[in-house]
Amino acid sequence: MEIFIGYIILGLSLSAPIGPINAAQLDKGIRSGFWHAWFVGLGAICADILYMLLVYLGVIHLLDSPYIKTFLWLFGFLVLTYTGIESIKDAGHVSFSGSRREDNRLSKSLLSGFLMSLFNPLSILFWLGIYGSVLAKAAEEYPTQQLLLYSSGIVLGILLWDISMAGAASFFRKLLTNRVLKCLSVLSGLSLVGFGLYFGLEAARLLFLH
Repeated sequence: MEIFIGYIILGLSLSAPIGPINAAQLDKGIRSGFWHAWFVGLGAICADILYMLLVYLGVIHLLDSPYIKTFLWLFGFLVLTYTGIESIKDAGHVSFSGSRREDNRLSKSLLSGFLMSLFNPLSILFWLGIYGSVLAKAAEEYPTQQLLLYSSGIVLGILLWDISMAGAASFFRKLLTNRVLKCLSVLSGLSLVGFGLYFGLEAARLLFLH
């Protein structure tokens, strides 16, 4: 049980650093409430599970090609920059009634989180480095059933973090005025654009310097 809890804590610590997903969750939580923020996180978890499976099956090395990496950086640049610009553009529409207006768009939040995480080359390096080493160590010590159990502990940790982020964003949304919410939405959008530009620079570096 202590080992399982350790893997949950690992999942929490892996999710904690501020990145595109956390910024997107804050933005969604501020603009549309808890459920939209959580669905961004759920979408990202789906991509994380996919990468965990690829690491487990040993095929993630196929994504190590410079051409594939360049494509992923470029696509990540497009997804993050577009999402950030949309957030800035829609900041004027942030209000406490926003969640009612967007109830039928939870699937869009889910897809947004999935694409952000899926086309994030840092996710590939992250899961290859972190989960790959965890998997290699655990495979030596535990049978396959326990390995899957501990992997689910990592996913549970990530899920708990996402729920916390969504809850925090929606909680602060209720405390702040519309004007402050709009400012925070713009800042979140600028953060996403910043991550997008970083991805774009990495793509350009791979294209022109290699």
